[in-house]
Amino acid sequence: MSVTTVLSLDEIKRLIDVPELIREIETGFVLYSEGRVVVPPVGFLHFDDPPGDVHIKYGFVTGDDYYVLKMASGFYDNPDLGLPASNGLLLVFSQKTGELVLILLDECWLTDMRTAAAGAVAAKHLAPKKVDAIGIVGAGVQARMQLEMLAEVVDCRVCRVWGRDTAKVGAMIEDLGARKRIHEWGLQIEPAPTLDDLTARCNLIVTTTSAKTPLIGADQVKPGTHITAMGSDDHGKQELGARLLARADLVVADSRTQCVDHGECSHAVEAGLLSEDSIVELGEVIGDPVMGRKSETDITIADLTGVAIQDIMIAGMVDRALSARNSRR
Repeated sequence: MSVTTVLSLDEIKRLIDVPELIREIETGFVLYSEGRVVVPPVGFLHFDDPPGDVHIKYGFVTGDDYYVLKMASGFYDNPDLGLPASNGLLLVFSQKTGELVLILLDECWLTDMRTAAAGAVAAKHLAPKKVDAIGIVGAGVQARMQLEMLAEVVDCRVCRVWGRDTAKVGAMIEDLGARKRIHEWGLQIEPAPTLDDLTARCNLIVTTTSAKTPLIGADQVKPGTHITAMGSDDHGKQELGARLLARADLVVADSRTQCVDHGECSHAVEAGLLSEDSIVELGEVIGDPVMGRKSETDITIADLTGVAIQDIMIAGMVDRALSARNSRR
């Protein structure tokens, strides 16, 4: 029996290259939309006291060496205890023997990274050619990571941030301002006093909250805007009004099935405002750009619920980087 390798978070971080990660996630979406990936429905666990949820995602690329199981949790009172809100790990098994070959104790960092990379992929293929200003809705970990990842694909020098807690927004702006990648980008980051101010000024917007009632409605978004909605990754969550999706010229899902079940699309489809057949998958747009934005006045929306193919691709990337490192020793 082969020996199982266990990697800590610090070891994992040394094996990730951000531009390569974006390319891997991009490739993964295409594989998914081509039907070359087996991804069963997401498993959910919900807790009320204390409030928390666990997502279980798993699957494999047909003919690949491995299959992957990922568990990621969020327990939202943890910061009050001096603990991170998120945790998790990835398990990598051989497709040929079923042996567990790699344990990635990433503490949810890989999930956050692949989620941010998906946002960059969506912006690369759907954002207007000229981005006047980036709008970030939310002030948590994913808000920071989304903005840093956009530096790889977007030519823009202005960002506005809105969150319910102005102190957290201020802390986020201060934190990002000290980061090397943001400094190299030359990005000016400012707080937005209201969501109306953000939507009026920004034509690339990323929402990163766990909101359960819509934050942005159909009448708040100007023509030519692209919105990437990251937060609705579970039943009951909603960041965008259903009529906004109905107004959009193009609605793109990372997984049509998942988004209709528990993403932003689910609310619009359930209300009869959006046809499931009209939703395009991100992998389809990457594979055939004609399916994407048609004009600079289009409103486009990417509904990203997080798909197991992202975990499969990032796990494979870590495994290859580890093998290459070991071969150099």
